[in-house]
Amino acid sequence: MKTKILTILKERSGFVSGQALCGQLGVSRTAVWKVIRQLEEEGYVIEAVRNKGYRLVEAADVMTEAEIGSLIRTERMGKRLVYLPQTDSTNIQARRLGQEGYPDGTLVVAETQTAGKGRRGRSWSSPAGSSIYMSLLLRPDIPPYSASMITLVAGMAVSQAVREMTGLPAQIKWPNDVVVDGRKICGILTEMSTEMESIHYIVTGIGINVNQHDFPEEIMATATSLRIEAARKISRSALIACTMERFEACYDRFLDTEDLSLLKDGYQAMLANLDREVQVLDPAGAYKGICRGIDETGRLLVDTQEGMKAVLSGEVSVRGIYGYV
Repeated sequence: MKTKILTILKERSGFVSGQALCGQLGVSRTAVWKVIRQLEEEGYVIEAVRNKGYRLVEAADVMTEAEIGSLIRTERMGKRLVYLPQTDSTNIQARRLGQEGYPDGTLVVAETQTAGKGRRGRSWSSPAGSSIYMSLLLRPDIPPYSASMITLVAGMAVSQAVREMTGLPAQIKWPNDVVVDGRKICGILTEMSTEMESIHYIVTGIGINVNQHDFPEEIMATATSLRIEAARKISRSALIACTMERFEACYDRFLDTEDLSLLKDGYQAMLANLDREVQVLDPAGAYKGICRGIDETGRLLVDTQEGMKAVLSGEVSVRGIYGYV
């Protein structure tokens, strides 16, 4: 009910009568009043005038289920929202919800994680109050070998959302990072549950450095935040909502073809290493070449002395010759 009341107040420029809220939501005036008080305690400035009702004067810069839910404007992505003040990992929780039958597009968001993980089992720093930790539960009707492309879809969506929300020239570092000015602001981890040739569900975890000022010593040289780069605080809830909108649009285009053919040009326009020399850190042996973009299945095309090589993500990492990107 809190999300619905907040959404109504945001959509109206003037006052909304208590009676109208009661009628629309099927609750008592007392129930409405209690929600208004809760919103005020969270930092929303709400004007209440007898015989006129309630008017939202100023929204709070908070990340709560009600705030995120009031901003979501999608058909599916994030419409089913699970908000957790603290959890072990949003990916773990999304997998649990997948096993319980939650629908496609369910979004799990946490204020902080105690066991966040990145690619290849690396830990993910998860301080409270400054970052976004979220995971999407997806149930696409695609073969398992196509699932890895969803990481690229998510990277494209995050880059678009960051550009829209901040004006920063966010770029994609293939396959699962988003960078600004050569430093990482987002990591993506996709996991799935399969049986033979079918997918039960896919979980795509997205971690975005939004408003933090400091980073652990081991990542100080390669990480940054949107607040540092934009020199202003960014609304985490608004960025989550924007990312869901961009993801849904990209994801639907991916589902139309079950590959990246409709997204490839847009993806490559944001690819950080395009036409630059890179080093591919393959367990079978590292090699260098020029990045020529991606193919329709999301493989990175690297032009080497031995010819063009198509790089699968898996256990391979790609680095710029002179740094992280």
